[in-house]
Amino acid sequence: MIKDNQKHLNRLHVVIDAVIVILSYCIAYWMIFGYMGRTSGLPEGVYFSALFFIVPGVLILYWFFHLYEPMRVMGRRLELFNVFKANVAGALIIALVLYLAKDRLQHFSRLLLFLFVGWNFVLEAAFRITLRSILRSFRRKGYNLKHVLLIGYSRAAQGYIDRVKANPDWGYLIRGILDDHAERGTEYKGVRVLGPIANLDEILPMNRLDEIAITLSINEYDKLERIVNACEKSGVHTKFIPDYNKVIPTKPYTEDLQGLPVINIRNVPLTDSFNAAVKRTIDIIGGTFALVLFSPIMLIVAIAVRTSSPGPVIFSQERVGLHNRPFKMYKFRSMEVQKPSEEENAWTTRNDPRVTKVGKFIRKTSIDELPQLWNIVKGDMSLVGPRPERPHFVEKFREEIPRYMVKHQVRPGLTGWAQVNGYRGDTSITKRIEYDLYYIENWSLGLDFKIIFLTFFRGFINKNAY
Repeated sequence: MIKDNQKHLNRLHVVIDAVIVILSYCIAYWMIFGYMGRTSGLPEGVYFSALFFIVPGVLILYWFFHLYEPMRVMGRRLELFNVFKANVAGALIIALVLYLAKDRLQHFSRLLLFLFVGWNFVLEAAFRITLRSILRSFRRKGYNLKHVLLIGYSRAAQGYIDRVKANPDWGYLIRGILDDHAERGTEYKGVRVLGPIANLDEILPMNRLDEIAITLSINEYDKLERIVNACEKSGVHTKFIPDYNKVIPTKPYTEDLQGLPVINIRNVPLTDSFNAAVKRTIDIIGGTFALVLFSPIMLIVAIAVRTSSPGPVIFSQERVGLHNRPFKMYKFRSMEVQKPSEEENAWTTRNDPRVTKVGKFIRKTSIDELPQLWNIVKGDMSLVGPRPERPHFVEKFREEIPRYMVKHQVRPGLTGWAQVNGYRGDTSITKRIEYDLYYIENWSLGLDFKIIFLTFFRGFINKNAY
């Protein structure tokens, strides 16, 4: 069973990580004092005695950054990013120790520290990628599987089965479903209903399951406490998959109210003052830098817009931003000048006669959005976030699209998760909101930097811009 082997695998994993730390340190030492031929101001023993502190320190950091949790459904990029963060944190701690002990360790090679962190990240990443590939290969062949029983035939059960079937490398084997309403033998994608929930009392003593997933339909939650108690008595790991995932977010935020668990319907990391301050600082620095960097392009575009058609260079339009507050969003003018009543409630369409020749180019390449860098510096917008919409369409979509207004819990952005995934211009508003909600609930600095990076490859050229 998985639960019998996981402890041994974790212990082996820690040992291999320790070996990698030692190997990385030795390679760095050899490169400086062997290959480069540098001389050391400290005895060799001082350098290698440092390993007695570095090895357990790195392993503790790996634990702190969740690198010893099961990687069964953890994304590879998330795992590698956690390895990177752990190594950077370790380097900062070592650098701090060297600074505080500079009287005794002033000759300790800082270059060795830099090379050690680099080699440790490379070797650890290579090991984890290899291990992940081996484990997934075993699982695809039917080894190292986690045996799961579902309690309740519901939308939650179907959603769980859909995801498990689509990802065989996770290594989950669903043995069946217990349900009081579906007929015995009812099947969904190869998973059969085995009988009523009462059969759980006969199945649990067999001790052949790794997990119980409670997937009761919402009108059967009166059975939940009894089922959990039965599973807890057997010692089998139990998890609950709610049948109202359209309401509860992917990462719900729970609070302990003196022993009473409280689930917040929407977890928005940017409501945290520290997160908001960090993001705002990056917006100010990044927006100012981008304004300086793109100022030559903006000057050329301003001249082109001015000479191509009569009217102002900059076009401002009211949009809805943070906390539903309206603000003026700036763009380079790409259309002929219109009356406010004509442009306020209309989408731009393919071959729209209102778009100028220069406007068509700057809209296609997203250059018309560059004046929004000033919105970012002012605080109306952010570098990354959901794109803002006009008040007329906000009122329309809030009635038509569930959870549409959640996007206004954060600052709107120059680019966003929906945009780098292709949902720009004349595309599905519903899908765009799905991506916006994912960004809002899963915000991190890493995700922001990833979106900015992807914008350079996917975000500038917009085939849906007319």
